[in-house]
Amino acid sequence: MKILIGLINGMISGATPILLAALGGAYTYYAGVFNIAMEGMLLTGAFFAVLGSYYTGSWLIGVLLAILGALFLSLIFILFAVVLKTDEFVTGIALSLFAVGATTYMLRKIFSVKGVFSNPAIQPIPAIRLPLAENIPFVGEILSGQNLMVWVAGLATILTYFLIFQTRFGLRLRAAGYNPARLDSSGVPSSRMRALSLLACGVLCGLGGSFLSLGYVNLFAENMSAGRGWISLAAIILVNGNPLGIALISLLFGFSDGLGLLLQGYRVPSQFTAMVPYIATLIALYFYAARKRRLNSA
Repeated sequence: MKILIGLINGMISGATPILLAALGGAYTYYAGVFNIAMEGMLLTGAFFAVLGSYYTGSWLIGVLLAILGALFLSLIFILFAVVLKTDEFVTGIALSLFAVGATTYMLRKIFSVKGVFSNPAIQPIPAIRLPLAENIPFVGEILSGQNLMVWVAGLATILTYFLIFQTRFGLRLRAAGYNPARLDSSGVPSSRMRALSLLACGVLCGLGGSFLSLGYVNLFAENMSAGRGWISLAAIILVNGNPLGIALISLLFGFSDGLGLLLQGYRVPSQFTAMVPYIATLIALYFYAARKRRLNSA
């Protein structure tokens, strides 16, 4: 039973940064922006979360700085891809590579360490205790004690679904992706909706990055996003940007992440367990491609 509870909790923790980043990517997906800069946004958010938490002693300041750091990359993306109309793919790759180099440089210059920075002064994002739920067998051990950002991710899923499918903003956002010329002719610039989608993505990626460094662990490591931004992109593609589907796919990837951690307890080499989430991603994309081929041939 303890193993199952640990696996479920690991699944939820592993899914949270992927879910937050993918929800941000859902906005850009519907706005017609191919955003592969989520990896860099996650990593930047993770670094600035630790920077803010360490120097101010406040996890909340750390989260706010994480959002600002990710928004900075969003603004650069907007400048090049929306205003200057450069290639979105090239821009996204460049921003992700820039984030890796910049965070590594700042880690070594500001904290004078290589690889990993960990310090007791870093204040983590708190866990939320639910006194009423704690007494419920099995369920209480899962619901109570989850990190605050886990609950934020759940609320963000519901809010994102509502905004995209139930509001005028969502209608305009989808129009920017499906028929930008008609949206422009209605008096709403499609470029504005693309810019807003990238800003929303920056906020959610910042939250995901802050969870990585202040919730999932309590440190910053070079390139600690470790491909989660790419997995988030895969999750968006697999469910065509549907926020509820993204939540389910994120849990699937989170399960593979938790399974990898569980296998380490059985002396399975860490190099193999680290591959599990990416193997799951490749398998999922294979079945998606196979299904799409069948639909196209039908």
